Order: sequence, then structure tokens, then C-alpha cells
Amino acid sequence: MSNLDATTPPPRLRSSLAVPLAAALSVLLAACGTVKPKPLTHDEIAGRVERDRQAMYKDQEPLSGPLTLSDAMARALKYNLDYRLKLMETALSRGLLDVSELDMLPKLMADAGYRWRNNDSGGTSIGIEDRVVSLRPSTSEERVHYLADATLSWDVLDFGLSYYRAKQQADDVNITEERRRKVLQNIVQDVRDAYWRALGAQRLLGEAQSLADDIQSALEKTRQAERAGVLPPTEGLEYQRALLDAMTLVNEKRQEMEFAKRELAALINLPPGTAFTLQDTAEPALSQVPGDIDQLERMALEQRPELREEDYRARIDAVEAKKQIAALFPNLNLFAGVGYDSNKYLYNNNWAQGGVSLSMNLFRLAGVPAIKRTNQARLQVDDARRMALSMAVLTQVRVSVERYKLAVYDHRLAQESAQVDQRLASIARAGSSNQLTSDLETLRTRARSVVSRFQEASSYAAAQSAYGRILDSVGIDLMPEQVNGTDIPALSRAIQASLVDGEKQVFAQSADAAAVNRPIRLQVDGLPANVDGAAVRAAVGRVVTGNQLALGDAGDGLVLALRFSTAPDRAARRARWDVSVLDHGGKRLFAQSYGSYLPNDASTRAISALAEAATLSVLGDIRRLAGAPATADAGTP
Repeated sequence: MSNLDATTPPPRLRSSLAVPLAAALSVLLAACGTVKPKPLTHDEIAGRVERDRQAMYKDQEPLSGPLTLSDAMARALKYNLDYRLKLMETALSRGLLDVSELDMLPKLMADAGYRWRNNDSGGTSIGIEDRVVSLRPSTSEERVHYLADATLSWDVLDFGLSYYRAKQQADDVNITEERRRKVLQNIVQDVRDAYWRALGAQRLLGEAQSLADDIQSALEKTRQAERAGVLPPTEGLEYQRALLDAMTLVNEKRQEMEFAKRELAALINLPPGTAFTLQDTAEPALSQVPGDIDQLERMALEQRPELREEDYRARIDAVEAKKQIAALFPNLNLFAGVGYDSNKYLYNNNWAQGGVSLSMNLFRLAGVPAIKRTNQARLQVDDARRMALSMAVLTQVRVSVERYKLAVYDHRLAQESAQVDQRLASIARAGSSNQLTSDLETLRTRARSVVSRFQEASSYAAAQSAYGRILDSVGIDLMPEQVNGTDIPALSRAIQASLVDGEKQVFAQSADAAAVNRPIRLQVDGLPANVDGAAVRAAVGRVVTGNQLALGDAGDGLVLALRFSTAPDRAARRARWDVSVLDHGGKRLFAQSYGSYLPNDASTRAISALAEAATLSVLGDIRRLAGAPATADAGTP
């Protein structure tokens, strides 16, 4: 009896254990049924919004000047939130691969515990035949004791399945990488599209605003004339309607292209309201339409991220088939370990143990035919899906080439239309008087000229977008694999080099290659004494710079020489501009004359407008000569 009392926990121990147990039970019971929906408070939502706004624009390099196309792409790739998300998903997928590789290791289980009971365990023994009790009640376990063990086990079947799962996770990393490539290509395409539209709007914004101011002034003059009775009401309202229609067309084109700047700001993740400008350089010449469509199709089938993703998915499904077959094999389990028990009644408190077991679910063998059919059907679905996607890719390649061909043609038409409308506007300014009808016609031609230039810029942006879609349909990566440095200038240089190298695979001439744009020096002679020569040269200079040609006096530049002369005619004087283009050595590369009628009271405004028209009439030849790398390449007409 005394031995049993010795193993009984003292009352203080029992009370000390009972109190925490009772408290834990009370808390558990009290918590049941008390959890209710709790909506977010306004302060919590406002705090989350403020944290997100700070995180979205955190640690961004400030703008240091006008953005080039490669600068915009660099900022988009570094700060675009969609691309950041794909990078995080790639990192997550690699982390899951590391976790799946750990599943192939043997399992080492360590266990420790404390046991207490309020009475003794044990029992008696009875005879099997006579059912007579042969032993008095006894126990071999203390009421309170500690135990611990460590077991190393290795499950062969689990190792095999973990190996296949790791291979599938490795291919899932590859799939995530291909999705990152696709997002990258989409961002590059969106930046290219928005950049050129925004640059076109930036170039024409000042001219459009000046026209809007002139139209507003003309509207006010028309209203005053109508109120004063100089114009009949119907005629005055018709003038106002014509002016408003002209301004509406300009505003529609301006707004359409100005939205691109906001899109570009979002793509490069600039905070709202951030002012930035784009570097106004000469537009690169559009490349010739690719002729070897078969080569592009082969490149697309090899490089498109979607098809590569299907290849990896097919490998995952092939491994899945192997994994299901492997699960049918017997399971061999090997284990070994050590143990400890503080129970003083044990003869050995420390021990080592080991063993091996073999098990198999025989009923799973009945599912072998179904498993084989399922795996075969899965592989057939993979092949069919890849073939359908391949056909869609080939269609995209052909459609993108045709779209680019049409875009190039539309741009040429838009260029010619813009030049014609600019010449009309110049001629209208040259012959305008102070009459309202003359001013109205001048403003209408100016508005049509501005709209045509917006259309020209829009058509060039559309051609650049179609150009990028060819690269996107082929699957060209415009981001180098290795970049020396992560700052924006280093990324921009790497992207610019990668643009040229990647596009050479598709186009004979890269549209983003550095274009030759030799500067032009103006020379105007033969002006009447009452004409301001500086104003005429300024007007010609605006035509040159407004059409993305550079003015300058560099050693390898060109000279645009204009000589004015007049001859009497029956009704008015006939004006003539002799236009010549000379190289830096004085050799004449091009010459053409432009004639028009001039009022007897010729003014600086009229002669300047005719000089603009003469320059516009040969603008295509000037652009060709300025873009030639050498005089010999330009040729002499």
C-alpha cells in the first residue's frame, strides 16, 4: 500500500495541473460561437491605401532628362508592377522547387513527451483453460514518466514519387519563366506603341495650341462683325460653324494621341501628375517588309513562349504518367532509431531499434488499364492543344506581316497628304488678306494641315506598333540575358543593343538602328529689299525642323539653298524659288524650281509662305539626302 501511495502525485501537483486544464477548457468553450464577421474600418482601408501608394513608387530613380525609347523600356522593365509580379512568381516557383527537393530526403522524426495518470496501469493474468486468476494485480509503468525517441525512416516509394514531383516542379519553374518572357514582350510592345504616339502628340502640341488660339480669335472677330451688322447672321454663323468644325477635328486627333502619354506614364510606373518629356530625335526609317515568311514561321514555332510552355506542360504530363505507374509498385520502408523512457520499472531505459516493411495495395492493380488509357489520352490532348496553338501562331505571324505592310503604305500616304496640306496652308497664308473670308480659308487650311500632321504621326506610330507585333509574333526577346548593372542608364544601353541585335534576326534593316540625319544649313538669297530675310529663313527652318530634320552647320552637313526671283505677268507677278541641295564641299546634289503667283504688294508673310511651300515640295528629296550616310550614296539627279 505504501508503494502505491509513493507513486501517487501529491495534492499540490494535482491542483497545479487541474487549474491550467480548467482554464484552457473554459477559454475553448467560451470561444465557441463567438467569432462574428468584422468588416474593415475606414482607417484600416485608408492605411492600406497609403501603404500601397508608397510601395508602388518606392525606390525609383528620378527622371534626369528627356526619355528615349530604350529609357522608357528600361523603366518599364524595372518598375512595371505587372512585370514585378511575374518576377515574384518566378522566385516563388523556384522556392517551391527547393521544397520539393527536400521531400526526397529520409525522414528523421524526433519525439519527446510527458505522461501522467491518476492511478496505476497494470493488470492480472488468468488461465486460458480454467479461467483462474494466476497473478495478483501488478504494474510496470510509473504514473509519471518521461519518454523520447528519434527515428530515421526512408520510404522507397515515397522517394520515387517525390522525385517525380520535383521534376514536375522544375518544369513548372520553366513555365513560369516563359510566362515572364511573354509579359516582358507585351510590355515592350505596349511601350513602343505608346511612346511613338506620345512623341507625335508632343511635337504637334505647340502648333495645335497656336492654331486653337488663332481660331478663338477669329471666332471673336466673327461674332463682333455679326453684332456690328458687317456680316449677315447666316453668313456669320456659317463662318463660326466652319471654324468650330476645324477645331473639333484638331482636338479629336490631339486628344487621341495625348492619351498615349498617360498610358506611357502608367507603363513606366510614374506617379500621377509627374511631368516628363520625350527626346525629340529623327524618326528611324521603317524597315522593308520581311520577305521570307517561312523563316519567320520557323522562328515563331521555336521561340514563342506559349509553345515552349506547352512543351514543358507535355513533359509534366509525361512525368505524371510515370508517377502514376510508380505508385502501383510495392512500398519498401526502412527505419532505425533510438529511444528513452524514464520509467524505472523498465529493465532497459535506453534502446535502439530498426526494421523493414513491405506493403502493397493490390486493389490498385485493377486500375492499370484505366491509368494507361488516361495517360495516353492526356498526351494526345497535349499534342492537339500544341498543334492548335501552333496554327494560331503561324496565323499571327502572317497577319502581323500583312498589317505591317499596310501600315507602311498608310504612312507613306499620310506623309504625302501632310506635305500637300502644309503646302496648301502656306499658299493660303501667302495669298490671304485682312478679309474674314480669306482668314477663314487660311485657318481652315491650317487646321487641315495640323490634322494631316497628326494623322502622319499616328500612322507612323501605327507602323511602329505593327513592326513590334512582328517581333512579338516571332517571339524575339528584346531584353538581354545578362545586364551589367541594374541602374536605368545601364539597362537602357543594354536594351538598345539588344533591340538592334534581336531585330536583325527578322528585318534586314532594323527600324531602331541609329539613323543617319545630317544637319542642314539654310541659305536664302534674292529677297526684295522690303522683305525680312530672317523671317523667311525662320519660316523655312520651321518646316525643316517640323518634319524631323535637323538644322546645323556640321562638317558633314548639307546646305539647303533657296533663291527668290520674280517676273511680271498679266494679272500679277510670277514668283519663283530655285531650290538646291549642296553637300559640305559645295557639290550640287539636287535642284528644282517652284513657281507661283505673287500679289503686287508682296509682303514678308506672303514670300515666307511661298518659301515654305517650295521647301515642302522637295521635302522628300531633302529627307532622302539627309539620311544618306555619304554624298556618294545619295546620288546626283
